[in-house]
Amino acid sequence: MELLNIFSDGLDFLLHLNDYLDGWIKDYGVWLYGILFLIVFVETGLVFMPLLPGDSLLFAAGALAARQPDEFNIMIIIPLLITAALLGDNTNYFIGKKIGVRIFDLNWKLLKKEYLDQTEAFYEKHGGKTIIMARFVPIVRTFAPFVAGMGSMKYRKFIAYCISGAVLWVVSISVLGYIFGHNAWVKEHFEIVVFAIIGISLLPILFQVVKQKFIK
Repeated sequence: MELLNIFSDGLDFLLHLNDYLDGWIKDYGVWLYGILFLIVFVETGLVFMPLLPGDSLLFAAGALAARQPDEFNIMIIIPLLITAALLGDNTNYFIGKKIGVRIFDLNWKLLKKEYLDQTEAFYEKHGGKTIIMARFVPIVRTFAPFVAGMGSMKYRKFIAYCISGAVLWVVSISVLGYIFGHNAWVKEHFEIVVFAIIGISLLPILFQVVKQKFIK
């Protein structure tokens, strides 16, 4: 029952991120910048936390900046969250380099071997560009820097892809949120927007699954 309540609360948070952020900006003011920084860092930097709402959070943050520009500045949030993503990726890279696959021996519920397998399949198809492309794919973006550190990718190569991916990810999705933040339909149907973001971001994984099962 407790696990079900956690899932229910998490789903409610995901589908109503815009409402939660509106409340947080009233309750916490400038501390909201730090809260978002921490969420993005944890999702990208801790390999056992792959299920946080990165894409939806960026979109909602951009929308909030459009609705309340005096309290929440898009010109602050973009470089701040790029920094959070970079620090997260680097943390994950060195965790992978230091610990590697042994971390899966801990048997944490959120740390599934299948997530690692999905990321390795992504690497086989896209090579080093996985670091950039994975930014837009939930779960894979958490495991991509970990796998890079665990494997043979040199840090110089990794950091170049890491910077490019972080900039593209944060700027593109938060700016989209900023552009559409005033749209009445988006505000009234934010849960549909969230599902659309999740659906689009999962397409590469679904394509890989279909290809493996049905395409020889």
